[in-house]
Parts: sequence; C-alpha cells; structure tokens
Amino acid sequence: MGSGGLELPPGDGGHEGSSTDAPPGAVSLARPMEIGAELDWGADAWREVRTRAQRAGRAYIWLNLVEQRLRAVVAAVLRPIYEPVHGEDDWVVAAAGPAGQEWVQRAVAVREVSRRKGYLLDPADDNVLSFLTLPQLRELMVQHWPCFEPYFDERRDVELALDELEVTRNVVSRNRALSEAVLAQAERASAKLLEILGAGSDVPSARRLPVDAVENLVGDRYADVVGVHSDRVRLMRQFPAEDIFGGARRLDAIGIGLNLLVQNFSGRRLVRLAESGCRVRLLFLNPASSAVKRRERELGIKRGELSRSVEMNILHMRRVRARLRDPGAFEIQVYDETPRFTAYLVDGDGPDGIAVVQSYLRRTRGMEAPVLVLRGGGRVLKPDEVGEEGLFGTYREEFEVAWADSRPVS
Repeated sequence: MGSGGLELPPGDGGHEGSSTDAPPGAVSLARPMEIGAELDWGADAWREVRTRAQRAGRAYIWLNLVEQRLRAVVAAVLRPIYEPVHGEDDWVVAAAGPAGQEWVQRAVAVREVSRRKGYLLDPADDNVLSFLTLPQLRELMVQHWPCFEPYFDERRDVELALDELEVTRNVVSRNRALSEAVLAQAERASAKLLEILGAGSDVPSARRLPVDAVENLVGDRYADVVGVHSDRVRLMRQFPAEDIFGGARRLDAIGIGLNLLVQNFSGRRLVRLAESGCRVRLLFLNPASSAVKRRERELGIKRGELSRSVEMNILHMRRVRARLRDPGAFEIQVYDETPRFTAYLVDGDGPDGIAVVQSYLRRTRGMEAPVLVLRGGGRVLKPDEVGEEGLFGTYREEFEVAWADSRPVS
C-alpha cells in the first residue's frame, strides 16, 4: 500500500506503467527518463568555469584585503570614541546609530548564531565589527566622516573606489560571471583604495613593481618569479622601460645587444640616470667573436647583421658615457662566451631589486622569447627566509662571474 492508501502496481518493463491490467484507482509510475549525456561538461565548458573561478578568486582576494583594511581603519578611528561610553560589545551598535539600527542588529544576531554553532574559530572575530559587510563599513565611515577627515584627503575618492568595488562584490558573492574588464577595474580600485587607506606594501621593490594581491598570498610557490610574459612586447605593455629603469641607483645588464635598454630607454634619460648617482655596468657580447656568427646562423639572418647591430648599440652607449662627468660610473665591457641569457638587474645589491630575464632560444629572436620578471630581496611572504636565494640571486651571481671574465671597452 502507498502512503495515500493506493495500491502500487508491480513494475512491468513492457508497459511502462500504462498497463490496462492495473486495478482501478492504482497509481501509475512512469519509468525514469534517460539522463546523463546532457550532464557531461566538454572541454569548452570546463575552460569557461575555470576562467570564471580564476577571475572570481582574484577579485575575492582584493575584496578581502580591502574589507580587512577598512575594518581596521574603522575600528582605529571610532572605537576610542564610542567604546569608553558604551563598552566593548555595544560600541559598534552605538556608532551605527538609528540609521544603521537594522543592519547592525542583524550583524549582532548573526554573531550570536555563529557563537552557538561554533563557527567562531578565531577569538579575534568574536565582535560585531567582524560581521559587518563592506557596504556597512562604508556607511559607518560616511556617517562619521569628520572623524576620518584628518586622515584622508578626499572623501569622494574613497566613495568612488568603493562604488567601483560594489559591482564586483555583488557578482562574486552570487557566483556569477566576472568579465575581464570588471576584474581589471576592481583591481585598480582596490589598489587605489588600499593606498588611500594607508595599507602600503612592506616589500621594498613595490615602488617600482607593485605587489599583486595574488603574489602576496601564493608568491612563495614560485620562488621569486612575479611575472611571466610570452614575449618582450607583452612585457613592455605592462612594465614599460621607464618603470623598469627609471630612478635606479644601480643597473647591471648582460646579453647580446641589450636592446631592451638601448632601444627603449633614451640616451638622454640614461645620462640623467647616471648623473643622479646610478652606477651602470653593461656587458655586451663581443661583436667580433665567433659566438655572434653562431647566433646569426641559429637565427638564419645574414652574416654580419647581428654583429653590426651590437656594434651600433655599443657605440651609442659609448656616446652616453662620453657625456658624463664621471665616466667611471658607466662601465661597458664585452665577453666572448656563448650567450645563454639576457638579464637586466635593477638595484640588485639591495632588498628592493628587480630583474628582467630572457633565455636565448635557438631560432627565436630576443623580442619573441619568453620573459621572467623576478623580485629580489627573498620571498615575499616569508621574511624569516630572506637568506634563501631564488632565481634573482642565481642570475646576479652569473652576471658577476661573466663580468669578471670580460674586458672593458675603451
């Protein structure tokens, strides 16, 4: 007997629940439909969901950083005002006032439920402020702007950045597709907002190469590699020569012709850089060496074409050196060994160094070869492991060995 007192007929593979032999009043059961093929995900579908997850993950990291920083700022400014009067547990409720009574009471209720169910794993989160969302933290800041005004120049800049983030926050919280353009906007707004809120990076080289939010969290998985580009053109789009070399106090470069520096950073800028105190050491492949001829054969170019190009670059750097008051601070040398890589080490003698490195491939010109961007000074996330050398230290050591075996250009 069924739950409603009706008799269920026995299964019959030939009649699919429509047998005329079923007694009157019996419930007819349809056979389940064939499913499964339409549930499969093909390669395109998997590629799409992975792309969505990657973008949402990046956006979530930025949003998380902004929310934590804004929560810290709100607590630092408003807590000393309200806590002495209203106590540790009620100062947020008092700060929200009548205008925020509804959402702050909801946060209090969620906190109590989390307490009962054991969701609060960290005692530091056992406060009402930890249960406020980004828009609610913003509301507290706006309501009490006179308290925040001494610390920030423009209220409008803060609100505009938070407005831009709100779109991304809604998309990520509902697990909808996040376009590349919206993600880029969110990253720019987050970086700007963190800067406004005084959350500067503790990585010295961040002034030249901004620390990406994802690098901060997972950068130690990839040693000191912070950027990979399929060719030099893509590198220059995101990291122009001015950003690489501008304001350097030390510049060491090794390669065949050093085109990234010579052809993308003007001689006038190099003169100003050297006159400002930057010490420069440039190591070219000897244009008269047999290694140049072998490289020409590898690339399939005319004999003498590469050597003339290197000669022109060296002559250009000699003209730059001749214009300096202290030519000794601008050294040019050549080597005769087989070229294995090109590397530009900027401020490599300190913790704020960066490097741009390319390997020489047999039939690929330097402009088309993959590029690694390295951050010196040890790993980003583990300051107690600063003594560990990553790729930066390896290439710096290779440069010093090659420099010691090279000879100067008069």
